Amino acid sequence: MTPEIKVEQRRWPFYVASGVIVLFIGIILAILFVPAERVWTNDAYVTAHYAVIAPRVPGQVISVEVDDNQSVRAGDVLVKLDPRDYQTALDQDRATEAHDRALVLDAAASVARQPAIIAEAEARVAQLEAQLLFARQNAARYEHLARTGAGSREEGQKTHAVLDELSASLHAAQAQREAAKAQLRVLQAMQDSAMRQVEVDRARVHQAELNLSYTQIRAPFDGMVGERTVQAGNYVPNGAALMALVPMGELWIEANYRELALQHMRPGQRADIHIDAYNIDLKGQVDSVPPASGAAFAPLAPENSTGNFTKIVQRLPVKITLTPGQPWARLLRLGLSVETTVHTGLSDVVGAQVRTDRAVTDK
Repeated sequence: MTPEIKVEQRRWPFYVASGVIVLFIGIILAILFVPAERVWTNDAYVTAHYAVIAPRVPGQVISVEVDDNQSVRAGDVLVKLDPRDYQTALDQDRATEAHDRALVLDAAASVARQPAIIAEAEARVAQLEAQLLFARQNAARYEHLARTGAGSREEGQKTHAVLDELSASLHAAQAQREAAKAQLRVLQAMQDSAMRQVEVDRARVHQAELNLSYTQIRAPFDGMVGERTVQAGNYVPNGAALMALVPMGELWIEANYRELALQHMRPGQRADIHIDAYNIDLKGQVDSVPPASGAAFAPLAPENSTGNFTKIVQRLPVKITLTPGQPWARLLRLGLSVETTVHTGLSDVVGAQVRTDRAVTDK
């Protein structure tokens, strides 16, 4: 064997090793810089907008109608509070409303009666005006007789006294007529006030009815009970968390993708969802790209204005919804870990944005 052949035989392992290293570097560079049609992440979880069930009125729990992890339908009673205090308040408000309704009827009767009183006062004024006219004519006659010496002084004085008395009575009757007219406006105002009070009473009765109905805490939607913390006998204030209700038919995936993976992602793209717990795959689609990264909504936002800033690639929680009609989707539970792969098709998101005024990544 010639020396050249021996040298070549000694060098071939280095050629192989160099080739493997170059191939490895090429694969790494391709992963980092060559756009991929499919983007994958294992930083994804099953989530939902669940409701925390809390009472709207305080009270003592007399029964809990559901158990942990129980499925319920919208309108089912979850918890019952002692209703006696609220029933008593409702009865009292109803009695007050009935009393004020009677006052409305009384005020209406007074308003209806007042025109007759005004008419009576006007008739009295007319009567006195007629009597006063006669008295004036009579007084004029006596003055004429007195000047001729045919009438007595006493009769003349008596006639003037009657005239003054009738004039005073007329003024009094006119005042009573005006008072009766003014009283009509007062009675109408009282009737209106009584009617407004009945409206207030009606509102109080309605609120009391609502408060009584709130003693039965019902499910706002179909779902499954979780995090139950209430027990019969507890006294609960309004707003206290009693349990959580998860809408099992409205679960979705929150996939936290690196910002660099969003280059070709837009709503409507097909997604594959692998469920770690059951080792099954489901179908879904991108619902929306969020308006901010998770760090932007953090209680303690990062402070990047200092000089020792270190750039960190952010992750955005992309919402992926499940395709309807998948029986395995009923196995999902809130918080399960999943892996998602979005088929972007290398969509030209930047180019599409140039051709429209609406953000192409919006829902």
